[in-house]
Amino acid sequence: MKEAKMQYEKRERRYSRLHEKQKKTEMLLSNLRLVVFVIGAAAAVWMFLRRDFAMMAAALIFFSVAFLYLVIRHSKLINRIKYTKVLRDINRDSLKRLSGDWHTFADNGADFADENHRYAGDLDVFGKGSVFQWINTANTYIGRIKLSELLSGVVGGWQDILERQEAVDELVKMLAWRQRLMAEGLIKSERMHNPEEFMSWAKESNEIFRKPWAKVILRICPAITVLLVLAGLIMNIISWHWPVAALVIQYGLLSYKAKERKVLFSINERYNSDLRVYYNMLKHVETYPFKSLHILSILNEIKHNGESQAYRQLDKLSGIIDSVSDRSNAFYFFFNILTLWDFQNLIALEAWKQKSGAFIKSWLEGLGRIEALASLAVIGFENPNWAKPVISDGGEAVLEAKEMGHPLLSGKRVHNSMAITDQTKVMLITGSNMSGKSTLLRTAGINLVLAYAGAPVCADAMRASIMEIYSCMRVRDNLEESISSFYAELLRIKEIVSEAKSGKQMFYLLDEIFKGTNSLDRHKGASVLIQSLSLTNSIGMVSTHDLELCDLAEKNERVVNYHFREYYRAGKIHFDYELRPGPSTTRNALYLMRLAGIEVEEDSLS
Repeated sequence: MKEAKMQYEKRERRYSRLHEKQKKTEMLLSNLRLVVFVIGAAAAVWMFLRRDFAMMAAALIFFSVAFLYLVIRHSKLINRIKYTKVLRDINRDSLKRLSGDWHTFADNGADFADENHRYAGDLDVFGKGSVFQWINTANTYIGRIKLSELLSGVVGGWQDILERQEAVDELVKMLAWRQRLMAEGLIKSERMHNPEEFMSWAKESNEIFRKPWAKVILRICPAITVLLVLAGLIMNIISWHWPVAALVIQYGLLSYKAKERKVLFSINERYNSDLRVYYNMLKHVETYPFKSLHILSILNEIKHNGESQAYRQLDKLSGIIDSVSDRSNAFYFFFNILTLWDFQNLIALEAWKQKSGAFIKSWLEGLGRIEALASLAVIGFENPNWAKPVISDGGEAVLEAKEMGHPLLSGKRVHNSMAITDQTKVMLITGSNMSGKSTLLRTAGINLVLAYAGAPVCADAMRASIMEIYSCMRVRDNLEESISSFYAELLRIKEIVSEAKSGKQMFYLLDEIFKGTNSLDRHKGASVLIQSLSLTNSIGMVSTHDLELCDLAEKNERVVNYHFREYYRAGKIHFDYELRPGPSTTRNALYLMRLAGIEVEEDSLS
């Protein structure tokens, strides 16, 4: 982490200095533009008053060229300033993430939150203070989706996870490359559009503009009309009726389905700024010599049948759409009637769609997958001491971890070791209020999510088989469906038991189960549930305040007791959050009541 901080600080200082330098240059160019304009205008007026028209023309040409040169340089510099500012801000945000201030990041992935997901809500995968908010560097619409998919369940199998680990390892070492990829996505001020509509457009075809005879007619007609206009309206060689008739005919052609054409063109223009972003990002990706098999396979999917690289094809499409965008020009109306330019653009668009349209989806999905991997690489770069988990290929369900901590905690993080195997199927955790039981469950769950995604985990070592993760921790009322929190908990547990009995390998996290009912029913229900789960192929962790449940370990060797403890100093309660074997021997509820200001009889504390 220290090395990462040094690099972020170094890069932040570099881009801050460059940004200040560029801003000064931009101010100088702005002033020069004004000076050139004023001097040029004054010189032209002076020459005009002296009736030196030759010198006036020369001055106008000279100062116009100089002014245009400064305008172009100023425009390019503005773009460079925006790019530098983005890179500076990326490093500032990276330093925030290292200091634990990443909760302020705008994109927390709340749009992916699903209260019915089998673990995402309980493990803080999406939303405020989530894994997504912590690591996400994806900016394209599909990139964010691909990262959310990696965090929402196991994508692929054992080999896929290993290949993602290899890809993440390669990207960890490519800080400058990753930041540039992120900057290309952030250079566009507003969020990227959902490309679904655009991808659908790319697959559609307008056959009339693909037929050779139609293309010949639509290209010959404007040429004939231009000749008629020259001959009839400019050179007066022929009657003006001929060019006017030709222009009227072409206007009639353009009037046919004009509204549909306007809608079509508006779709193109709406996505043009996104296309420039995709072009720059794909160029950045496609021109780098990657070595990891996973990224090479993604690039192979992007490339197709020996055609030119995807970014070159997008550049060509963007050029066509730029031509379409000229429709807003005041002179376009007349130019369009003369040349049927709408139809020329449609011919070009159809030719592009016929050659490349079917591949847009694979391009954008491939780019999104690499963005997701780059997000995971942030973890490894900033935490070089975290372990690469060993993923078991088949066999029995297992989760073993040495000195594992909660990834989303920083200064307050405590590490614990654990081992849940086919012999020890249920880890029963007891302890007093606020002692760390729920945090331990989330620690195991989140690290398992990261492991399956292909990222490093917050541990010295970790080994896990591939299991489906289920949790029952933060169960809420659903007033719309008239479901109480207790009944919602029953439905979730029913799902877990059903899936476990089906033979699936699962990893379940149950926190204070059946807390919505009386102590007798809670104890009986929890006992039956734990006994039932211990007989399946699944393994898991169960936390409880019910110390009587610890007796299960004496009857069932698959259940093992662990606990957290607290201590008191100067009238205050303290926790060390260290996991210890065996059942808990302490309670703290009454002491906490007193600390909160609730009067409790002295003899009740004894």
